[in-house]
Amino acid sequence: MKQISVINSIEVPEGYEDDAIKIRDVYIEYFKTKTGFVSSTFYRSINSENKFNFVNIVVWESYDAFQAVVNSGFENEEGLNADAMKVLGKGFPHPIKVSPGQFEIIRND
Repeated sequence: MKQISVINSIEVPEGYEDDAIKIRDVYIEYFKTKTGFVSSTFYRSINSENKFNFVNIVVWESYDAFQAVVNSGFENEEGLNADAMKVLGKGFPHPIKVSPGQFEIIRND
């Protein structure tokens, strides 16, 4: 099976940076307890004009491993999974906005 990367582009208004970092850390600690979690890398923009000032990349062993954690999060508006965790970027409070996407590697140079 191919690894997948979940790439979350995050808009964090000024004054909410610490909140975003703390929430991300809670989720990564949760993901670390799940089968199929590989790694996470968190980025902060160095360009103040960027729309997305944070990016979090979470790597899973496979799309099936990712789906096992997200599970029912796809099926309800709150994004709650079977562990009552808000997934798919929905665990961040307003006004933080998350644009999640799932990707596979097609080139690795």
